[in-house]
Amino acid sequence: MKVVGFVGPSGTGKSHRAVWVAREREIDFIIDDGLLIRGTQIIAGTSAKREKTKVGSIKRALFKDDEHANQIKMAINHYNPDSMLVLGTSDGMVESIAKSLGYSVSEKIYIHEIATEFEIKQALSTRKEQGKHVIPVPTFEIKKDFSGYFLDPLQIFRRKGKGSFQLVGEKSVVRPTFSYLGNYTISDYTVYQIVEHVTSSMEGVKKISRFRAENRPDGIYIEMDLVLIYGYKIKPLLREIQKKVIDEVEKLTALNIKKLNIVAKSLAIESKKQQDKD
Repeated sequence: MKVVGFVGPSGTGKSHRAVWVAREREIDFIIDDGLLIRGTQIIAGTSAKREKTKVGSIKRALFKDDEHANQIKMAINHYNPDSMLVLGTSDGMVESIAKSLGYSVSEKIYIHEIATEFEIKQALSTRKEQGKHVIPVPTFEIKKDFSGYFLDPLQIFRRKGKGSFQLVGEKSVVRPTFSYLGNYTISDYTVYQIVEHVTSSMEGVKKISRFRAENRPDGIYIEMDLVLIYGYKIKPLLREIQKKVIDEVEKLTALNIKKLNIVAKSLAIESKKQQDKD
C-alpha cells in the first residue's frame, strides 16, 4: 500500500484541505486525528480531540496505545486500500504514525504546496483566537462521539469555472476538550427545565414526579418518573415522550443523551371539567 504524508504545522489547515488533497490524488483513505476515514465515514479509531490534555491528544494521534493501533490495523487489513493519506505536523510525525501501523511513507505533500501564505495565516489566526479544529468528516458522523462540543458543519467547494463550484466534501469544526478557552457545561437543573417544558406541553402527561440527570463525558444519562393522565395508551405515549425529549435536549444543548429511562409511575384521572379547562 502506498502511504502519502500530508505535513504542516498545527493549525495551518491540513484537515481543512485533506479531503481535497485525497480526492485530487485518488486516495480513498485518510488517517487524521487518531481516526481512519474513508470518504465521508469514520471506519475506525478514536478522535484525539476527545482527550482532556494536549499530551494525551498527541499520544492518541500517534497511536501509542496498542489497542487503538490494532483497531486501525484490522480495519486497514479488512479494506485493503491501494493508498492512504496520513496527516501530521512534521515529517517525523507522519513517519511515526505510519510505523505504528506497520507501514512507511513513500511520498510527502506539504501544506505550503497546497495553501497560500495568506490562507495559512488565516487558519493559524482562527486556531489561536477561537480554538477551532477541523475533522474531515460530516458532523453527523462524529456527533455521537462528541458530547458537549460545539459542532459546526462545513461544506467545502472547489471552483470549476467562473461562477461554478463543485462540492468536494463535508467537514466538521469542533472545539476540543483541551482547548484553553474554557469548558462548556450545562447544569442538571437546566436539563430538567428543558425536559419539563417538553413534557408539560404533551397531551397525556400530568407532571414529572422524579427526575435524575447524570452528565458524563460521553453524554447525559436521564431517569425520570411520570404521572400520566388516564385514558391514553401508555407505550406509544412513552415512546413519543422519549423521542421529543431527546430531540429537544440535543438541539438546545449540543449534548448527547446516551440513555433515557422513563417510568409511568402513576395515573391521574381528570374530570371532563378539568380537560375542558386545559
